[in-house]
Amino acid sequence: MFKIGLNTLLRHRCATPSGAVLCLLAAAGFAIGSANAATGPNTDPPADSGTPKSATTAPSASTTPSPASTTPSYDAPAGITGPTSAFHDSVASHYNYAFGKDTPFLPSNATDVNGQFWSPKAFPTAQYCGHCHQEAYHQWRESVHSNSFRAPWYLKNVNALIDEKGVQYSRHCEGCHNPVALLSGDLSQGMPKKRPFEQEGVTCSTCHSIVSTDPTGTGSYVMGVPAVLVDEAGAPITGPVSDAEILAHLDRHSKAVMRPLYKTAEFCAACHKAAIPRTLDDYKWLRAISLYDEWQAASFTKQSPLPFYRKDSVSTCQTCHMVRAALPTGAIDPGAKDGKLVSHRWPAGNTLIPQYYKFDEQAKAVADFLKNASDGKGVFNVDIFALEKEGAEATPADTVLVAPLGLTAYSIAPGETLVADVVVQNKGIGHSFIPEQRDFYEAWVDFTVKDSAGKTLAESGFIQPNGYLDPSAHSFTNRLVNGKGELNDLHQIWHNRVLAYNNAFQSGRSQLVRYRFRLPKDIAGKVSMTATVRYRRFNQHFIDYAITQTGQKEPKPYPMPIIDMASETKTFSIGDNAPVPPDPSENKEWMRWNNYGIGLLDGQQYQASVHAFERVAALRPDYADAFTNMAIVEISWEKYDDAKGNLAKALGLLPGDPRALYYRALVERNAGQIKEAIADFEAVLAKYPRAKDALRELGFSYFQQHNYTQARDTYIRLQAVDPDDLAAHYQLAILYRRLGDKARAAIESAKFADQKDDPTASEYALQFLRKHPEVASESVVWHTHDLTGDKPKEPQKIEYKYIPGAGD
Repeated sequence: MFKIGLNTLLRHRCATPSGAVLCLLAAAGFAIGSANAATGPNTDPPADSGTPKSATTAPSASTTPSPASTTPSYDAPAGITGPTSAFHDSVASHYNYAFGKDTPFLPSNATDVNGQFWSPKAFPTAQYCGHCHQEAYHQWRESVHSNSFRAPWYLKNVNALIDEKGVQYSRHCEGCHNPVALLSGDLSQGMPKKRPFEQEGVTCSTCHSIVSTDPTGTGSYVMGVPAVLVDEAGAPITGPVSDAEILAHLDRHSKAVMRPLYKTAEFCAACHKAAIPRTLDDYKWLRAISLYDEWQAASFTKQSPLPFYRKDSVSTCQTCHMVRAALPTGAIDPGAKDGKLVSHRWPAGNTLIPQYYKFDEQAKAVADFLKNASDGKGVFNVDIFALEKEGAEATPADTVLVAPLGLTAYSIAPGETLVADVVVQNKGIGHSFIPEQRDFYEAWVDFTVKDSAGKTLAESGFIQPNGYLDPSAHSFTNRLVNGKGELNDLHQIWHNRVLAYNNAFQSGRSQLVRYRFRLPKDIAGKVSMTATVRYRRFNQHFIDYAITQTGQKEPKPYPMPIIDMASETKTFSIGDNAPVPPDPSENKEWMRWNNYGIGLLDGQQYQASVHAFERVAALRPDYADAFTNMAIVEISWEKYDDAKGNLAKALGLLPGDPRALYYRALVERNAGQIKEAIADFEAVLAKYPRAKDALRELGFSYFQQHNYTQARDTYIRLQAVDPDDLAAHYQLAILYRRLGDKARAAIESAKFADQKDDPTASEYALQFLRKHPEVASESVVWHTHDLTGDKPKEPQKIEYKYIPGAGD
């Protein structure tokens, strides 16, 4: 296992200063060899065409996944293998090896099975596949994968990188947006800017030729020999194959283009997880996107016991984004089974490609997905849960918090100042929202208050006449800041230094958004409050800039579809309000309190959060998680004795529950009961062997025991799940050193040094927030969107007085 990891480290790190130690180890011949040849063979391209063909060690396309990870072992060549082709030699003679001869594809982590450049003609076109797989081709043509390279906003961004730093840096992007360009060596000076294959982006033969991946991301795949048929020995047959040959050997066609890997989340992780390496930003390693890691931690995977809600079955990326559906009337596709075809639309969040290219079917599929999710149950739940009464005009009988709205009697007076508590629950996504590039994707809450005549009394989240979003809206975005303390407003990720804030929220969690407004003194009748989660592909600033790539006169502001993903309206009367029967679509009362408690916890309102979970326990005394949730808050609050009592109640209701055992282990370890903590962590891992948090904490517990061998082995298990776990790098650097393994200690120390946070970078965020008070409140976990127009309260002046003897 270590040989595979070291080869991967070498390929990813040698070109970086902190990775230089790895190259020195390689030069010394330290533990470097090829891994399992069954999944990463040497191949021998012929000298005449540059098309890779099989050698005697060609892979079987039906390689059985390993039981531990359900994916083949990752084996990327550390250099060129086999005789080189004429095509490779031609490209290599003038290729810009900016990041080292043995790492020609950096800053992308992608490679192919022999480390050579391959002719674009080695990859069958989508049109070639589509003459049989007509419906899959039709769906793919409208998908983001098909258009991943040609969309003008993408080209505008990548061209900005090329203009500033050079085309070699665009390899970081094209490993996933245009694999053929990367692997053919086209991303170097002097290569043609217009290529016949670029209209296909991620084409059929790129995905269906990958032989292995690892969860490092940024294109961490190994491209196998593209072929639509294998021979009797399982070796790929390169070049065009007739329909008659395929039809005569459908089993061998399937072996050529299908692998168990393709049904796993690990396959998608190769590109839907990414980092900004030092080779791109000349600074340090920074995490860019982490959908795979977020999915691992979600209830959708059943790999962790820690989510707030539990699911009965596992959902992968393909479960949601590649749903099998009936073929449209008259459609033809031999890939369909029982008249149903796995979707090749991959509906997700890109609403702009369908509009720009006039793909009406794709537009409908994406809108339906954003509103209803793949299971038809919706992505979000929006709950206007409570009203907080500030109440100079409130009567003494009124409570400060009216909750849950609809189930509680209360009264409202004209002129009152109220705070609406809106809870948004991420219930239908297996990762964060907004995922991926949340610096220029845009989603927000539009909150309105209207009187009985429909007149708007207050609003947050409106669109301005110039197309820009209300700057003080609650948006599920972040702000990327550069080394000058300025916003990277055009997705210049190579200048990133720090996040000023990050408002994304994870799968299964809830975010609490608060709005303060004041009713007119002469108001009467009914008042409605509406909260809507809205989404569009880009913020207006970016699209107005990027659309200029077309060279045409485009409208400004450039119009984009806006999708209302979820919404709720609550109406109250001026005067007395009686409880009303809940709508069938509403969550049960206990769940409303539970989601409110989660939002309060993430807002660090610990006392209020415990109170909310106490209400859950009162409504559902049999619900063990109510007591575990209280304990989670109390651990965050450092009230360990209180947490211990609640965990005992949870385990009394649900003996052996891994979620409660995990938190009990934290309490035990805090009390110095290391042996008991280890037993509980081991019990968690017996049922959840890939639980990253449990592995991390178990490793540290063994470290505290000075059981360095067990600690090392546990952190190695953690790295098998997440190669970039920072705690694992740090602890293994220490553990290997204490166990006398200085070479491995150097590797882990180098990775930790590159990936740890820069302690000085927060100053850039502070510079930005000082200049932008309109968004500064978003960097505070607990804040209110004030729609009253009141001046912000000035901080009270604090006087310090010396009291003699007070310090004795």
